[in-house]
Amino acid sequence: MSSEERLTAFIARHRTLLAKERDAEIERTSLLLSNCAPRLLEQKGLALCGLGVASVNIGLGGKTLVELERPTAYHTSPLFPPHTFRPGDLARIEENISTNVPKKGAKPKKAVTSDTKSSKTVEGVVSKVSDTRIVVAVDPSNSSSEDIDLPDRCRVVKLANSVTYDRMDKALDQLERMVVPSSRPAGTEKSSLPLTRLTEVLLGMTQPSSAISINEIKYFDESLNDSQKRAVKFALESPEVACIHGPPGTGKTHTLIEIIRQLTTITATNPRRQRLLVCGASNLSVDNIVERLIALPAAEKGEKLKVTRLGHPARVMAHEGVLDSTLDAKAGRSDQAALAKDVKNELEAALGTLSGKGKGAKGKAPRGLERKKLWEEVKALRKEYRQREGGVVETVLSESQVVLATCHSAGGRQLRNHQFDVLIIDEATQALEAVCWIPIFKAKKLILAGDPMQLPPTILSVDKPNKKTSDSTKTKKTDQSKKLDVANASGKSAKNVAKSAEPQDDPSPPSPGSDESESSHDEAMDDEEDIENTAIVIPPQSTSGLKGPSSFPRPLEPPRTLETTLFSRLEKMYGPGIKRMLAVQYRMHAKIAQFPSKVMYSSKLASHSSVASHLLIDLPNTGVDDEDDEKELLKTPVVFFDTAGCEYFERVEGDSDEGSRCNENEAEVVKRWVEKLVGTGLLPSQIAIITPYQAQVTLLTSLLRPLHGPELEIGTVDGMQGREKEAIVISLVRSNEQREVGFLKDKRRLNVAMTRAKRHLCIVGDSSTVEHGGSFLKKWLKWLDNNADVRYAGLE
Repeated sequence: MSSEERLTAFIARHRTLLAKERDAEIERTSLLLSNCAPRLLEQKGLALCGLGVASVNIGLGGKTLVELERPTAYHTSPLFPPHTFRPGDLARIEENISTNVPKKGAKPKKAVTSDTKSSKTVEGVVSKVSDTRIVVAVDPSNSSSEDIDLPDRCRVVKLANSVTYDRMDKALDQLERMVVPSSRPAGTEKSSLPLTRLTEVLLGMTQPSSAISINEIKYFDESLNDSQKRAVKFALESPEVACIHGPPGTGKTHTLIEIIRQLTTITATNPRRQRLLVCGASNLSVDNIVERLIALPAAEKGEKLKVTRLGHPARVMAHEGVLDSTLDAKAGRSDQAALAKDVKNELEAALGTLSGKGKGAKGKAPRGLERKKLWEEVKALRKEYRQREGGVVETVLSESQVVLATCHSAGGRQLRNHQFDVLIIDEATQALEAVCWIPIFKAKKLILAGDPMQLPPTILSVDKPNKKTSDSTKTKKTDQSKKLDVANASGKSAKNVAKSAEPQDDPSPPSPGSDESESSHDEAMDDEEDIENTAIVIPPQSTSGLKGPSSFPRPLEPPRTLETTLFSRLEKMYGPGIKRMLAVQYRMHAKIAQFPSKVMYSSKLASHSSVASHLLIDLPNTGVDDEDDEKELLKTPVVFFDTAGCEYFERVEGDSDEGSRCNENEAEVVKRWVEKLVGTGLLPSQIAIITPYQAQVTLLTSLLRPLHGPELEIGTVDGMQGREKEAIVISLVRSNEQREVGFLKDKRRLNVAMTRAKRHLCIVGDSSTVEHGGSFLKKWLKWLDNNADVRYAGLE
C-alpha cells in the first residue's frame, strides 16, 4: 500500500521534472528565436519564411483557420523546405522582415506598441500541413486582440507548446487532490472526480483485482496468432489495467483493433457495448488506428462502428477516411449543422474581406472605421456560431462508440463532461506518464500498448552526468533508491539522468548541446538500459491473476527521469504478470530479426513463415540478368559496408555547440547502393534511408532527391518508428580518431532503425569507431561480421 508520503513524493517529483522540461523547451525556443536570423531558423526547420495568406476560414470552436502558402512572386517553387512543423504544434504568424535597413525614401517608423504588434502577430496551433500549405488555427479568445490583421508577406515560427504542460500540471493537481486530501490548503476545492479503483491500482494504493475468467472467446479475426489471442484475452479479463508489449512487426495495432471490436460488440463474453476512448502519443499513431477502424466491415445488423477523431489529424491529406471521421467533418454533416452553416458562411465571408481575399476585396484589406465595424460584426457572428455549434458537437460525441485523440487533446473542452468504460493508450512507451493521466481520469479501465525497447519519450531537460562517476552509479543504485523518498520529501530533486533529445532529430527541433555532453549522456543511457533489460525476460505467461516473484508488488517510487513511462513503471511495480508480449513478427526476414530478437527480446521473437525467408528477388518488380548481381543485390538480407581504414571521417555541420554531424564519403557509398537497388527495378518508394543526424539527412537529400524524387524517404530514426520499407539503408555517420559514437550508444534508437526493413537491410559505418561504443555495439558488430555480407566500402 502506497503511503501518503510516497504519493506526495511521487507527484512532487513529477512536478519538478515537468517544470525542468518546460523551462528547457522555453529556453531553447527563446534562445534560437533571439539569436538566429530568419533564414537560419528556416534551415533548422523552426520557421517557414516568405509566406502569403491563401485563405481564411472558420473551424471547430469558432477558431480562425489561416491557410498560408509560398507565393510565386517570392519563390521559384511552391514546395516547403524541410521543416519540423506537425499538426498540434504551437506556432506564431508574424511579419516577414528580412532586413532592418529602411527602404530608400521611407519615413521613419514609429515605435511599435503592444497593441500594434498584436494585430500583426498571432499565435495558434498548426492544424494541417501539406507539401505546399500550412494551416494555423487561431483561437481569438486566447489572443490579445480580436482583430487578426496579417501582413502581405509573413512567416510562421515554431514555439514552445505551453498548453500541453498546462494540461499535465492540471492533471497532477487533480491527482493530488484526489489521493492526498491532507495536501489541500484550507479553502481549496476538493477533487471534482471520485477516486476510482483504477487510480488506486496505478498508484499502488491497492493491488489489481483477480482476473475475470472468460472461458471461450469468439475472435472476429481468426488469423490472430496464439500470442495475440492471449493478449486479447488478457486485456478482456483484466478488471483495471493490462499492458501489451508489442515488439516491431508483431501486429500490435492489429491486436488493439480486435480488442476494440470485442468491447464494442455484444457477444457471449461482453453483455453490453462499451464506450471507448483511444489515445496515442502522436497524431500518426491515432490516425493509424482510425484508418483500421473505418475499414472494418459492418456488424451483423449492418451498422458500422461509430468512430470520431478529435484534434488535428496528421494524415488528412493522404487519407480521406480520416478526414471524414473527424469531429469537424461529422459535426458539419449532422442535422443540426445546417442551423450553424449560414452563420459560418457569413463569418468566413467577413474574414475573407478583412484579409483582402474575399469577393470584391481586390486584394486590399479594409482600414480604419470600416475595419473596426467589420470586426465587431465578426465578433457577434463568432459568438452566435459557437453557441449553435456547441449542441452539434455534444450530439456527435454522445453518439460515438469510439472516440480517438492524442493524450494531450483528450484534455480539451469537447470531452470535459464525458466518461468512458475503457481507455486504450497506444505508443504508451513514448508518452510521458503525466500526459497519460489526462485521459485516465475519464475511464474505469486502462489498456496500455507499446514497446519499452524502442524510442522513449523525447526529453530536453538533462542534468549532465559526471563521466568519472558513471561507473559507480550502478553499484550505488540501491542506496540511492532508499534515499530517494527522503530527498523528495525534503524538496531536493534527484539526479535526472534522462536521455537528451537529439538536437537535430525529427520531430524535435534543434537544441543546444555539445558532443561531449552527448557522449557522456549516452554512457549513462547505456548503464540505465542495462538495468531496464533485467525486466525484459518473459516467464511462462499465465492467463489468470498476477503471478510472479514474491517481491511484487513493489512500493511506489518517484521517477528518476521523465523517461520512466507508466508502462515501464507498472511492470516494475507489479512484475511481468501485468503484461503480455506479442511473440511473432510479420515484417522482417528471419536474418534481419535475429539480432534484435536475441539481444532486445531474450530470443522470444519468432519470425512468421510468411516473412522468414522473403527477399527482394521475390518482389514482382525486381530482377537482373547477371547471377552475381542477383545474389549480391536481391538475395542478400543483410549487407554491411565497413569503412574502417578508409579515413571517411565525419565533420561537424555548424558551430561546435549546436553542430550536427555528416559524413560525405558515407553518403556517396549510400548513393551508389541506392542506385544499384533502383537499377534492379526496386521502386524508390520501397526504400528508406535512416541516419541519426539531421546534417546527414540534409546531405543525402541533396544527393538523392534530384535522382529519385520525393518517393525515396530520407530521415532520422524518430520519423520511422512504426513504419516499414522493403529495403532500409542505415548511415551511421560516426568515424573519428577519438572513437566517439554519440547517439549510436542508444540501443533503443538503433533497435528502431534495424527493425524497419522487411527484406533487405544495409548498414554503412566505421567498425573501428563504432566498436568502442559499449557492449551492445560490440555485440552488433560481431554479429554483422558473422551473419552479414561484409564488404569493403572504399570508393573506386
